[in-house]
Amino acid sequence: MFADRFKEHLEWAEGRRLFPYEDSVGKLTVGVGRNLDDRGLRESEVTFLLQNDIAEVLDECQRLPYWDELNEPRRMVVADMVFNLGFSRFLGFIKTNEALAKLDYHEAAKEMRDSRWFRQVGRRARKLVRMMQSGVWDA
Repeated sequence: MFADRFKEHLEWAEGRRLFPYEDSVGKLTVGVGRNLDDRGLRESEVTFLLQNDIAEVLDECQRLPYWDELNEPRRMVVADMVFNLGFSRFLGFIKTNEALAKLDYHEAAKEMRDSRWFRQVGRRARKLVRMMQSGVWDA
């Protein structure tokens, strides 16, 4: 009973925020007064967030018309890009998506390489391009 009333009070006092913000003393805060600067996140919370993010990304990837035709390494490439960029920005890789729809993996890798994203994410992008070209897992 007390815990329920305490929760209700904290939500009233702190508010509920789905996006990080700076509190009244400049601390990065999220949720119901979670001070990220001083408390951060527990390992279990990070795992929970990651599991939710992965489920959302894979649901979005299912909407791609070529998804079922990709082998697992190439699926990981696409899923990684959706995770990194967001689904709508990934769809903005028009030539990459067109090549994937034709199952032209060499062209898809070429288009990935010819992007600002490639220059921004460095070794991650280089690994993903190699995997897209080869269709095999890259260590």
